[in-house]
Amino acid sequence: MGIRSILSKPLAKWVVNDQKKWALNPDKFQSKLFQNLIKSGSNTQFGRDHNFNDIQNHSDFTQQVPIRDYEGFKPYIDKILKGRKDVLWPGKPAYLAKTSGTTSGVKYIPITKDSIPNHIKSARNALLSYVNETGKSNFLDKKLIFLSGSPTLTYISGIPIGRLSGIVNHLIPAYLKSNQLPSYPTNCMEDWEQKVDQIVQETENQDLSLISGIPPWVQMYFDKLITRKGKSIKDIFPNFSLFVYGGVSFDPYQKKIFETIGKTIDSIETYPASEGFIAYQDSQASKGLLLLSNSGIFFEFIAASDFFKESRKRLRLEEVEIGVNYAVILNTNAGLWGYAIGDTVKFLSTYPHRIIVTGRIKHFISAFGEHVIGEEVEKAMNLTCQKFPEIELIEYTVAPQVNPKSGLPLHEWYIAFAQKPHDLPAFKKELNLNMQQLNSYYDDLIRGTVLDPLQVVTLKADAFIQYMKSIGKLGGQNKVPRLSNDRKIVEALYSFIEK
Repeated sequence: MGIRSILSKPLAKWVVNDQKKWALNPDKFQSKLFQNLIKSGSNTQFGRDHNFNDIQNHSDFTQQVPIRDYEGFKPYIDKILKGRKDVLWPGKPAYLAKTSGTTSGVKYIPITKDSIPNHIKSARNALLSYVNETGKSNFLDKKLIFLSGSPTLTYISGIPIGRLSGIVNHLIPAYLKSNQLPSYPTNCMEDWEQKVDQIVQETENQDLSLISGIPPWVQMYFDKLITRKGKSIKDIFPNFSLFVYGGVSFDPYQKKIFETIGKTIDSIETYPASEGFIAYQDSQASKGLLLLSNSGIFFEFIAASDFFKESRKRLRLEEVEIGVNYAVILNTNAGLWGYAIGDTVKFLSTYPHRIIVTGRIKHFISAFGEHVIGEEVEKAMNLTCQKFPEIELIEYTVAPQVNPKSGLPLHEWYIAFAQKPHDLPAFKKELNLNMQQLNSYYDDLIRGTVLDPLQVVTLKADAFIQYMKSIGKLGGQNKVPRLSNDRKIVEALYSFIEK
Protein backbone atom coordinates (compact mmCIF):
# COMPACT_ATOMS: atom_id res chain seq x y z
CA MET A 1 0.00 0.00 0.00
CA GLY A 2 1.44 3.35 -1.08
CA ILE A 3 1.50 6.70 0.66
CA ARG A 4 -1.48 8.08 -1.30
CA SER A 5 -3.77 5.21 -0.39
CA ILE A 6 -2.66 5.28 3.25
CA LEU A 7 -3.22 9.03 3.69
CA SER A 8 -6.49 9.01 1.75
CA LYS A 9 -8.37 7.02 4.39
CA PRO A 10 -8.23 9.48 7.32
CA LEU A 11 -8.89 12.35 4.91
CA ALA A 12 -11.84 10.44 3.45
CA LYS A 13 -13.29 9.89 6.90
CA TRP A 14 -13.03 13.61 7.72
CA VAL A 15 -14.59 14.63 4.38
CA VAL A 16 -17.54 12.25 4.80
CA ASN A 17 -18.17 13.36 8.40
CA ASP A 18 -18.24 16.98 7.23
CA GLN A 19 -20.43 15.97 4.27
CA LYS A 20 -23.03 14.48 6.62
CA LYS A 21 -23.37 17.80 8.48
CA TRP A 22 -24.53 19.77 5.44
CA ALA A 23 -26.23 16.89 3.60
CA LEU A 24 -28.59 16.25 6.52
CA ASN A 25 -29.17 19.92 7.25
CA PRO A 26 -28.84 21.65 3.85
CA ASP A 27 -31.41 24.40 4.59
CA LYS A 28 -29.14 25.94 7.23
CA PHE A 29 -26.10 25.91 4.94
CA GLN A 30 -28.03 27.18 1.92
CA SER A 31 -29.46 30.07 3.98
CA LYS A 32 -26.02 31.11 5.24
CA LEU A 33 -24.56 30.78 1.75
CA PHE A 34 -27.34 32.94 0.31
CA GLN A 35 -26.56 35.77 2.73
CA ASN A 36 -22.81 35.55 2.01
CA LEU A 37 -23.37 35.59 -1.74
CA ILE A 38 -25.60 38.67 -1.56
CA LYS A 39 -23.08 40.44 0.67
CA SER A 40 -20.19 39.73 -1.71
CA GLY A 41 -22.24 40.62 -4.78
CA SER A 42 -23.55 43.92 -3.42
CA ASN A 43 -20.37 45.79 -4.43
CA THR A 44 -20.46 44.63 -8.04
CA GLN A 45 -22.08 46.28 -11.03
CA PHE A 46 -24.65 43.48 -11.14
CA GLY A 47 -25.38 43.98 -7.44
CA ARG A 48 -25.89 47.69 -7.88
CA ASP A 49 -28.06 47.19 -10.95
CA HIS A 50 -30.29 44.82 -8.97
CA ASN A 51 -30.37 46.61 -5.60
CA PHE A 52 -28.58 43.93 -3.62
CA ASN A 53 -28.32 46.27 -0.63
CA ASP A 54 -32.11 46.08 -0.29
CA ILE A 55 -32.31 42.30 -0.42
CA GLN A 56 -33.10 40.74 2.95
CA ASN A 57 -34.47 37.35 1.94
CA HIS A 58 -35.16 35.03 -0.99
CA SER A 59 -38.47 36.70 -1.75
CA ASP A 60 -36.71 40.07 -2.17
CA PHE A 61 -34.13 38.37 -4.37
CA THR A 62 -36.72 36.92 -6.75
CA GLN A 63 -38.26 40.37 -7.10
CA GLN A 64 -34.95 42.02 -7.95
CA VAL A 65 -33.18 39.32 -9.98
CA PRO A 66 -34.96 37.72 -12.95
CA ILE A 67 -34.12 34.31 -14.39
CA ARG A 68 -31.58 34.59 -17.20
CA ASP A 69 -29.82 32.24 -19.56
CA TYR A 70 -26.41 33.04 -21.03
CA GLU A 71 -27.82 35.56 -23.50
CA GLY A 72 -29.19 37.55 -20.58
CA PHE A 73 -25.75 37.65 -18.96
CA LYS A 74 -23.86 38.43 -22.14
CA PRO A 75 -23.75 42.25 -21.63
CA TYR A 76 -21.99 41.65 -18.29
CA ILE A 77 -19.66 39.01 -19.74
CA ASP A 78 -18.73 41.44 -22.54
CA LYS A 79 -17.62 43.97 -19.91
CA ILE A 80 -15.45 41.30 -18.25
CA LEU A 81 -13.90 40.46 -21.63
CA LYS A 82 -13.00 44.14 -21.99
CA GLY A 83 -11.08 44.05 -18.70
CA ARG A 84 -13.63 45.54 -16.31
CA LYS A 85 -13.43 44.54 -12.63
CA ASP A 86 -16.23 43.98 -10.11
CA VAL A 87 -18.79 43.16 -12.78
CA LEU A 88 -20.48 39.98 -11.55
CA TRP A 89 -18.17 39.16 -8.62
CA PRO A 90 -15.48 41.20 -6.82
CA GLY A 91 -12.35 41.58 -8.91
CA LYS A 92 -11.71 39.73 -12.15
CA PRO A 93 -12.42 36.04 -12.78
CA ALA A 94 -9.44 33.73 -12.31
CA TYR A 95 -10.47 31.96 -15.52
CA LEU A 96 -13.16 31.99 -18.16
CA ALA A 97 -14.42 28.55 -19.14
CA LYS A 98 -15.10 28.46 -22.87
CA THR A 99 -17.98 26.25 -23.88
CA SER A 100 -20.11 25.77 -26.98
CA GLY A 101 -23.76 26.59 -26.42
CA THR A 102 -26.57 25.03 -28.43
CA THR A 103 -28.26 28.41 -28.89
CA SER A 104 -25.69 31.02 -27.87
CA GLY A 105 -22.61 29.99 -29.82
CA VAL A 106 -19.41 30.25 -27.78
CA LYS A 107 -20.03 31.00 -24.11
CA TYR A 108 -17.56 32.34 -21.55
CA ILE A 109 -18.39 31.25 -18.00
CA PRO A 110 -16.52 32.93 -15.13
CA ILE A 111 -14.52 30.86 -12.65
CA THR A 112 -13.33 32.91 -9.68
CA LYS A 113 -10.78 32.33 -6.95
CA ASP A 114 -13.73 31.67 -4.64
CA SER A 115 -15.39 29.14 -6.97
CA ILE A 116 -12.28 27.09 -7.80
CA PRO A 117 -12.70 24.88 -4.67
CA ASN A 118 -16.20 23.98 -5.87
CA HIS A 119 -14.70 22.39 -8.99
CA ILE A 120 -11.57 20.83 -7.46
CA LYS A 121 -12.70 19.71 -4.01
CA SER A 122 -15.97 18.30 -5.32
CA ALA A 123 -14.15 15.98 -7.72
CA ARG A 124 -11.77 15.00 -4.92
CA ASN A 125 -14.59 14.39 -2.46
CA ALA A 126 -16.43 12.12 -4.88
CA LEU A 127 -13.38 9.83 -4.85
CA LEU A 128 -12.93 10.13 -1.09
CA SER A 129 -16.58 9.23 -0.47
CA TYR A 130 -15.90 6.07 -2.46
CA VAL A 131 -12.73 5.34 -0.45
CA ASN A 132 -14.52 5.82 2.85
CA GLU A 133 -17.49 3.62 1.94
CA THR A 134 -15.64 0.76 0.23
CA GLY A 135 -12.26 0.86 1.94
CA LYS A 136 -10.66 0.64 -1.49
CA SER A 137 -7.82 3.10 -1.98
CA ASN A 138 -5.05 1.20 -3.80
CA PHE A 139 -6.19 2.70 -7.09
CA LEU A 140 -4.69 6.01 -5.96
CA ASP A 141 -1.17 4.53 -6.06
CA LYS A 142 -1.35 3.53 -9.71
CA LYS A 143 -1.81 5.43 -12.95
CA LEU A 144 -4.96 7.53 -13.47
CA ILE A 145 -6.18 8.75 -16.83
CA PHE A 146 -8.52 11.65 -17.50
CA LEU A 147 -9.87 11.84 -21.06
CA SER A 148 -10.52 15.56 -21.30
CA GLY A 149 -10.21 18.61 -23.47
CA SER A 150 -6.96 20.42 -24.14
CA PRO A 151 -5.42 22.35 -21.21
CA THR A 152 -4.07 24.96 -23.63
CA LEU A 153 -5.10 28.44 -22.47
CA THR A 154 -5.47 31.72 -24.32
CA TYR A 155 -5.86 35.16 -22.77
CA ILE A 156 -8.30 38.03 -23.08
CA SER A 157 -7.69 41.16 -20.99
CA GLY A 158 -5.23 39.14 -18.91
CA ILE A 159 -7.79 36.44 -18.06
CA PRO A 160 -6.86 32.84 -19.00
CA ILE A 161 -9.49 31.12 -21.13
CA GLY A 162 -9.96 27.44 -21.90
CA ARG A 163 -12.26 24.44 -21.72
CA LEU A 164 -13.37 23.58 -18.20
CA SER A 165 -11.64 20.19 -18.28
CA GLY A 166 -8.49 21.89 -19.50
CA ILE A 167 -8.61 24.54 -16.78
CA VAL A 168 -9.16 21.87 -14.13
CA ASN A 169 -6.09 20.07 -15.49
CA HIS A 170 -3.99 23.02 -14.33
CA LEU A 171 -5.51 22.84 -10.86
CA ILE A 172 -5.11 19.12 -10.14
CA PRO A 173 -3.30 18.72 -6.79
CA ALA A 174 0.41 18.00 -7.00
CA TYR A 175 0.04 14.64 -5.22
CA LEU A 176 -2.00 13.35 -8.20
CA LYS A 177 0.05 14.95 -10.97
CA SER A 178 2.85 12.38 -10.80
CA ASN A 179 0.58 9.47 -11.72
CA GLN A 180 -1.74 11.32 -14.10
CA LEU A 181 -1.98 10.40 -17.76
CA PRO A 182 -1.83 11.32 -20.60
CA SER A 183 1.26 13.49 -20.86
CA TYR A 184 0.79 17.23 -21.06
CA PRO A 185 1.87 17.52 -24.75
CA THR A 186 -0.58 14.78 -25.71
CA ASN A 187 -3.36 16.37 -23.69
CA CYS A 188 -2.80 19.61 -25.61
CA MET A 189 -3.54 17.97 -28.97
CA GLU A 190 -6.69 19.46 -30.52
CA ASP A 191 -7.53 16.75 -33.07
CA TRP A 192 -9.47 14.21 -30.98
CA GLU A 193 -8.80 11.15 -33.16
CA GLN A 194 -5.05 11.84 -33.28
CA LYS A 195 -5.12 12.55 -29.56
CA VAL A 196 -6.79 9.23 -28.73
CA ASP A 197 -4.28 7.39 -30.94
CA GLN A 198 -1.44 9.02 -29.02
CA ILE A 199 -3.09 8.27 -25.67
CA VAL A 200 -3.34 4.61 -26.70
CA GLN A 201 0.40 4.53 -27.39
CA GLU A 202 1.21 6.25 -24.09
CA THR A 203 -1.00 4.06 -21.94
CA GLU A 204 -0.99 0.59 -23.51
CA ASN A 205 1.81 -0.63 -21.24
CA GLN A 206 0.89 1.37 -18.12
CA ASP A 207 -0.76 0.07 -14.94
CA LEU A 208 -4.02 2.01 -15.11
CA SER A 209 -6.40 1.76 -12.16
CA LEU A 210 -8.83 4.65 -12.78
CA ILE A 211 -10.21 5.97 -16.05
CA SER A 212 -12.36 9.08 -16.22
CA GLY A 213 -14.28 10.55 -19.14
CA ILE A 214 -17.57 10.79 -21.01
CA PRO A 215 -18.71 7.20 -21.81
CA PRO A 216 -18.86 7.36 -25.64
CA TRP A 217 -15.35 8.82 -25.87
CA VAL A 218 -14.01 6.29 -23.34
CA GLN A 219 -15.55 3.56 -25.53
CA MET A 220 -13.71 5.01 -28.52
CA TYR A 221 -10.44 4.83 -26.53
CA PHE A 222 -11.16 1.21 -25.51
CA ASP A 223 -11.93 0.18 -29.10
CA LYS A 224 -8.62 1.58 -30.34
CA LEU A 225 -6.75 -0.15 -27.49
CA ILE A 226 -8.32 -3.51 -28.29
CA THR A 227 -7.57 -3.12 -32.00
CA ARG A 228 -3.94 -2.38 -31.19
CA LYS A 229 -3.40 -5.03 -28.48
CA GLY A 230 -5.80 -7.76 -29.57
CA LYS A 231 -7.14 -8.45 -26.07
CA SER A 232 -9.75 -7.18 -23.60
CA ILE A 233 -9.27 -4.12 -21.41
CA LYS A 234 -9.06 -6.22 -18.22
CA ASP A 235 -6.10 -8.05 -19.72
CA ILE A 236 -4.44 -4.81 -20.83
CA PHE A 237 -5.06 -3.13 -17.45
CA PRO A 238 -5.45 -5.90 -14.81
CA ASN A 239 -5.76 -3.35 -11.99
CA PHE A 240 -8.36 -1.14 -13.66
CA SER A 241 -11.05 -1.01 -10.96
CA LEU A 242 -12.84 2.35 -11.08
CA PHE A 243 -14.60 4.27 -13.86
CA VAL A 244 -15.53 7.91 -13.23
CA TYR A 245 -17.92 9.54 -15.66
CA GLY A 246 -20.31 12.45 -16.11
CA GLY A 247 -22.09 14.48 -18.73
CA VAL A 248 -24.45 11.77 -19.96
CA SER A 249 -26.44 8.89 -18.54
CA PHE A 250 -24.28 5.78 -18.24
CA ASP A 251 -27.18 3.37 -18.79
CA PRO A 252 -27.13 3.31 -22.63
CA TYR A 253 -23.38 2.63 -22.66
CA GLN A 254 -22.94 0.43 -19.59
CA LYS A 255 -23.49 -2.97 -21.18
CA LYS A 256 -21.07 -2.40 -24.05
CA ILE A 257 -18.41 -0.72 -21.88
CA PHE A 258 -18.38 -3.56 -19.32
CA GLU A 259 -18.32 -6.13 -22.10
CA THR A 260 -15.37 -4.29 -23.62
CA ILE A 261 -13.59 -4.21 -20.27
CA GLY A 262 -14.33 -7.91 -19.79
CA LYS A 263 -15.71 -7.53 -16.27
CA THR A 264 -17.97 -5.32 -14.18
CA ILE A 265 -16.16 -2.67 -12.14
CA ASP A 266 -17.18 0.07 -9.73
CA SER A 267 -18.19 3.44 -11.16
CA ILE A 268 -18.77 6.96 -9.84
CA GLU A 269 -21.11 9.39 -11.56
CA THR A 270 -20.40 13.12 -11.32
CA TYR A 271 -22.34 16.20 -12.39
CA PRO A 272 -19.83 18.93 -13.23
CA ALA A 273 -20.59 21.92 -15.41
CA SER A 274 -18.69 25.04 -16.37
CA GLU A 275 -21.17 26.96 -14.21
CA GLY A 276 -20.41 24.82 -11.15
CA PHE A 277 -19.93 21.30 -9.83
CA ILE A 278 -23.51 20.43 -8.88
CA ALA A 279 -23.59 16.88 -7.51
CA TYR A 280 -21.74 13.58 -7.28
CA GLN A 281 -22.46 9.96 -6.44
CA ASP A 282 -21.52 9.66 -2.78
CA SER A 283 -22.49 6.01 -2.31
CA GLN A 284 -22.33 2.77 -4.25
CA ALA A 285 -25.38 1.59 -2.30
CA SER A 286 -27.73 4.56 -2.91
CA LYS A 287 -29.19 5.71 -6.20
CA GLY A 288 -28.75 9.28 -7.33
CA LEU A 289 -26.22 12.05 -6.86
CA LEU A 290 -25.77 14.06 -3.68
CA LEU A 291 -26.59 17.72 -4.34
CA LEU A 292 -23.71 19.89 -3.10
CA SER A 293 -25.55 22.32 -0.85
CA ASN A 294 -22.42 23.72 0.81
CA SER A 295 -20.11 24.37 -2.12
CA GLY A 296 -20.59 27.96 -3.22
CA ILE A 297 -23.91 27.46 -5.06
CA PHE A 298 -27.31 28.64 -3.82
CA PHE A 299 -29.86 26.55 -5.70
CA GLU A 300 -33.30 27.44 -6.96
CA PHE A 301 -35.68 25.13 -8.77
CA ILE A 302 -38.63 25.71 -11.10
CA ALA A 303 -41.06 22.94 -12.02
CA ALA A 304 -40.17 22.11 -15.62
CA SER A 305 -43.86 22.17 -16.56
CA ASP A 306 -44.01 25.81 -15.42
CA PHE A 307 -40.65 26.99 -16.72
CA PHE A 308 -41.98 28.87 -19.75
CA LYS A 309 -44.90 30.40 -17.85
CA GLU A 310 -44.84 33.99 -16.56
CA SER A 311 -46.17 32.79 -13.19
CA ARG A 312 -43.37 30.29 -12.59
CA LYS A 313 -42.40 29.90 -8.93
CA ARG A 314 -38.77 29.80 -7.84
CA LEU A 315 -38.36 27.23 -5.08
CA ARG A 316 -35.62 26.95 -2.46
CA LEU A 317 -34.08 23.56 -1.78
CA GLU A 318 -36.28 23.10 1.30
CA GLU A 319 -39.40 23.40 -0.90
CA VAL A 320 -38.70 20.73 -3.52
CA GLU A 321 -40.66 17.49 -3.78
CA ILE A 322 -39.53 14.01 -4.69
CA GLY A 323 -40.35 12.91 -8.25
CA VAL A 324 -41.04 16.34 -9.78
CA ASN A 325 -39.07 17.37 -12.86
CA TYR A 326 -37.30 20.68 -12.07
CA ALA A 327 -35.24 23.16 -14.05
CA VAL A 328 -32.05 24.04 -12.15
CA ILE A 329 -31.26 27.69 -11.37
CA LEU A 330 -27.82 28.64 -10.02
CA ASN A 331 -26.54 31.53 -7.90
CA THR A 332 -22.81 31.13 -7.43
CA ASN A 333 -19.62 32.56 -5.99
CA ALA A 334 -18.45 32.88 -9.60
CA GLY A 335 -21.01 35.66 -10.08
CA LEU A 336 -23.91 33.88 -11.76
CA TRP A 337 -27.29 35.11 -10.51
CA GLY A 338 -30.64 33.52 -11.32
CA TYR A 339 -28.79 31.57 -14.00
CA ALA A 340 -30.80 28.93 -15.87
CA ILE A 341 -28.23 26.27 -16.62
CA GLY A 342 -30.69 24.49 -18.94
CA ASP A 343 -30.65 21.12 -17.15
CA THR A 344 -33.57 19.35 -15.51
CA VAL A 345 -33.39 17.05 -12.48
CA LYS A 346 -35.60 14.97 -10.23
CA PHE A 347 -35.11 14.37 -6.52
CA LEU A 348 -34.96 10.75 -5.46
CA SER A 349 -34.69 11.67 -1.78
CA THR A 350 -34.46 14.62 0.58
CA TYR A 351 -32.24 14.96 3.66
CA PRO A 352 -29.94 13.97 2.06
CA HIS A 353 -31.04 15.48 -1.27
CA ARG A 354 -30.13 13.11 -4.08
CA ILE A 355 -30.98 13.81 -7.70
CA ILE A 356 -30.91 12.27 -11.14
CA VAL A 357 -30.37 14.39 -14.25
CA THR A 358 -33.41 14.03 -16.48
CA GLY A 359 -32.44 16.09 -19.53
CA ARG A 360 -32.37 19.61 -20.90
CA ILE A 361 -35.23 22.09 -20.54
CA LYS A 362 -34.97 22.89 -24.27
CA HIS A 363 -34.35 19.30 -25.38
CA PHE A 364 -37.77 17.75 -25.76
CA ILE A 365 -40.21 16.65 -28.42
CA SER A 366 -43.60 18.29 -28.34
CA ALA A 367 -44.43 18.69 -32.01
CA PHE A 368 -47.85 17.23 -31.24
CA GLY A 369 -48.30 18.21 -27.58
CA GLU A 370 -46.65 15.08 -26.15
CA HIS A 371 -43.70 16.80 -24.38
CA VAL A 372 -41.38 13.80 -24.39
CA ILE A 373 -38.24 14.44 -22.35
CA GLY A 374 -34.77 12.90 -22.31
CA GLU A 375 -35.39 10.81 -19.21
CA GLU A 376 -38.32 9.05 -20.90
CA VAL A 377 -36.41 8.39 -24.11
CA GLU A 378 -33.44 6.92 -22.22
CA LYS A 379 -35.61 4.80 -19.95
CA ALA A 380 -37.59 3.44 -22.91
CA MET A 381 -34.36 2.49 -24.67
CA ASN A 382 -32.90 0.87 -21.55
CA LEU A 383 -36.05 -1.19 -20.91
CA THR A 384 -36.13 -2.31 -24.53
CA CYS A 385 -32.47 -3.31 -24.55
CA GLN A 386 -33.14 -5.55 -21.56
CA LYS A 387 -35.58 -7.52 -23.72
CA PHE A 388 -33.00 -7.82 -26.50
CA PRO A 389 -29.74 -8.70 -24.70
CA GLU A 390 -27.87 -9.29 -27.96
CA ILE A 391 -27.94 -5.54 -28.68
CA GLU A 392 -24.78 -3.47 -28.50
CA LEU A 393 -25.85 0.16 -28.62
CA ILE A 394 -23.47 2.90 -29.74
CA GLU A 395 -25.56 6.09 -29.84
CA TYR A 396 -28.97 7.42 -30.81
CA THR A 397 -31.10 10.54 -31.13
CA VAL A 398 -34.82 11.13 -31.64
CA ALA A 399 -36.74 13.71 -33.68
CA PRO A 400 -40.33 14.25 -34.85
CA GLN A 401 -41.37 13.60 -38.44
CA VAL A 402 -44.26 15.98 -39.09
CA ASN A 403 -44.59 15.36 -42.85
CA PRO A 404 -43.85 11.71 -43.66
CA LYS A 405 -44.12 10.50 -47.26
CA SER A 406 -47.02 8.30 -46.20
CA GLY A 407 -49.08 7.65 -43.10
CA LEU A 408 -49.42 9.74 -39.96
CA PRO A 409 -46.76 11.89 -38.31
CA LEU A 410 -44.43 10.00 -35.97
CA HIS A 411 -41.20 9.99 -33.97
CA GLU A 412 -38.04 8.76 -35.71
CA TRP A 413 -35.24 7.12 -33.71
CA TYR A 414 -31.87 7.31 -35.46
CA ILE A 415 -29.77 4.54 -33.92
CA ALA A 416 -26.20 3.33 -34.45
CA PHE A 417 -25.73 -0.28 -33.31
CA ALA A 418 -22.51 -2.22 -32.85
CA GLN A 419 -24.79 -5.28 -32.72
CA LYS A 420 -28.36 -5.00 -34.00
CA PRO A 421 -31.40 -6.73 -32.49
CA HIS A 422 -32.11 -10.09 -34.11
CA ASP A 423 -35.71 -9.00 -34.74
CA LEU A 424 -35.78 -5.29 -35.60
CA PRO A 425 -39.60 -5.05 -36.03
CA ALA A 426 -40.09 -6.63 -32.58
CA PHE A 427 -37.51 -4.24 -31.12
CA LYS A 428 -39.34 -1.28 -32.64
CA LYS A 429 -42.69 -2.50 -31.29
CA GLU A 430 -41.27 -2.97 -27.78
CA LEU A 431 -39.62 0.47 -27.86
CA ASN A 432 -42.91 2.09 -28.86
CA LEU A 433 -44.84 0.27 -26.10
CA ASN A 434 -42.31 1.44 -23.52
CA MET A 435 -42.67 5.02 -24.72
CA GLN A 436 -46.47 4.74 -24.41
CA GLN A 437 -46.13 3.48 -20.85
CA LEU A 438 -43.70 6.24 -19.88
CA ASN A 439 -45.54 9.20 -21.44
CA SER A 440 -49.33 9.31 -21.20
CA TYR A 441 -49.63 12.10 -23.78
CA TYR A 442 -47.69 10.06 -26.33
CA ASP A 443 -49.90 7.09 -25.48
CA ASP A 444 -53.06 9.15 -26.09
CA LEU A 445 -51.74 10.31 -29.46
CA ILE A 446 -50.94 6.76 -30.55
CA ARG A 447 -54.27 5.38 -29.35
CA GLY A 448 -56.15 8.31 -30.90
CA THR A 449 -54.42 7.67 -34.26
CA VAL A 450 -52.91 11.15 -34.26
CA LEU A 451 -49.43 9.58 -34.45
CA ASP A 452 -48.15 6.40 -36.02
CA PRO A 453 -45.89 4.18 -33.88
CA LEU A 454 -42.26 5.24 -33.93
CA GLN A 455 -39.86 4.26 -36.69
CA VAL A 456 -36.25 3.13 -36.26
CA VAL A 457 -33.67 4.36 -38.73
CA THR A 458 -30.43 2.36 -38.46
CA LEU A 459 -27.16 4.19 -39.02
CA LYS A 460 -23.63 3.10 -39.78
CA ALA A 461 -21.63 2.28 -36.65
CA ASP A 462 -19.44 5.38 -36.90
CA ALA A 463 -22.31 7.75 -37.78
CA PHE A 464 -22.26 9.83 -34.61
CA ILE A 465 -18.48 10.02 -34.45
CA GLN A 466 -18.43 11.37 -38.00
CA TYR A 467 -21.32 13.73 -37.27
CA MET A 468 -19.64 15.17 -34.16
CA LYS A 469 -16.41 15.50 -36.12
CA SER A 470 -18.21 17.37 -38.89
CA ILE A 471 -19.49 20.02 -36.46
CA GLY A 472 -16.15 20.32 -34.61
CA LYS A 473 -17.36 18.64 -31.40
CA LEU A 474 -15.61 15.29 -31.45
CA GLY A 475 -14.35 14.20 -28.03
CA GLY A 476 -13.67 16.16 -24.86
CA GLN A 477 -16.82 17.07 -22.94
CA ASN A 478 -19.08 17.21 -25.99
CA LYS A 479 -22.29 15.15 -26.07
CA VAL A 480 -24.83 14.16 -28.69
CA PRO A 481 -28.28 15.62 -27.81
CA ARG A 482 -30.58 12.72 -27.05
CA LEU A 483 -33.61 14.37 -28.64
CA SER A 484 -34.76 17.62 -30.20
CA ASN A 485 -37.99 19.23 -31.35
CA ASP A 486 -36.65 19.86 -34.87
CA ARG A 487 -34.82 17.81 -37.49
CA LYS A 488 -31.48 19.63 -37.75
CA ILE A 489 -29.48 16.78 -36.22
CA VAL A 490 -31.20 13.91 -38.01
CA GLU A 491 -30.98 15.70 -41.35
CA ALA A 492 -27.21 15.85 -40.84
CA LEU A 493 -27.28 12.10 -40.29
CA TYR A 494 -28.99 11.22 -43.58
CA SER A 495 -25.73 10.35 -45.31
CA PHE A 496 -24.98 7.75 -42.60
CA ILE A 497 -28.23 5.79 -42.98
CA GLU A 498 -27.59 2.11 -43.69
CA LYS A 499 -28.76 1.07 -47.12
